[in-house]
Amino acid sequence: MTTLEVDLAGIRLRNPTLLASGVMGETGDSLLRVAEAGAGGLVTKSIGLEPRKGYPNPTLVELPDGYINAMGLPGPGIEAFAEEMEVAKKGNVPIIGSLFAAVPEDFTTLAGKMEDYGAAAIELNLSCPHAKGYGMEVGIDPEAVGTIITSVKGAVTIPVMAKLTPNTHRLLDVARAVEAAGGDAIVAINTVKAMAISVEARRPILYNRTGGLSGPAVKGVGLRCVYELHGAVKIPIVGVGGIESSRDVLEYMMAGASAVQIGSAVGRRGLKVFSEICHGLTEYMIANKHRSLKEIVGVAHAR
Repeated sequence: MTTLEVDLAGIRLRNPTLLASGVMGETGDSLLRVAEAGAGGLVTKSIGLEPRKGYPNPTLVELPDGYINAMGLPGPGIEAFAEEMEVAKKGNVPIIGSLFAAVPEDFTTLAGKMEDYGAAAIELNLSCPHAKGYGMEVGIDPEAVGTIITSVKGAVTIPVMAKLTPNTHRLLDVARAVEAAGGDAIVAINTVKAMAISVEARRPILYNRTGGLSGPAVKGVGLRCVYELHGAVKIPIVGVGGIESSRDVLEYMMAGASAVQIGSAVGRRGLKVFSEICHGLTEYMIANKHRSLKEIVGVAHAR
């Protein structure tokens, strides 16, 4: 019998597709809609200790092959998010709480709250390319990342995943630090640092000048990172970047991903993208006589 179920660091997903952080993840109602659309799991918007407004507009540039965004990590703060989690849990799929902070102690506090709210796992946003003082500035230092993972692992009983940036030559060093500190999975990749300029205004379009590039434009980068990570660590990898079809998912899984996250495609193709991808995966598995998606994870490394 063919099944799309996958195991991600001990979390059972009905299919390998998760909503990526930053898209429809700020309210319980929007998260619930994604669960009802067929996602195997949900990742919340990155949540910090306090409410955060983010950057003024313009914060988003739409491109033919993706988006550049510099939102500035807006969010309601961890205390207010308890109510949103209660609503989101009605979708009956695992919810992964995405968190951002500047110091290990804050990550620990946030992770404890998320576990209390019913999160199935924690995703540490160590890779945002446009929020000063957070994200990428922390996530390119293996020692700092290891300290954060150790601190959070000591505070919660649920799996802890680290979302890493491609904007560094030390990606594999950081990944090894996550694994050595007891991290349960790696999420790769976050957005690629980018910008757009208005010819008419003769200046950068985004308020923050630079932002994060997502969508099909970064798929090749994401695939390369997952492929290299699969050879560097033993813990599971979640592939992210430019996934819009079942073929994209298969490429990521063959590169070494155990599951995938979908973000920009929700804006570009709508919520139907989850069910369409799952239908395509089922057809592929039947045609190739696969019983489980685990059979194809990492096969692109075979020689």
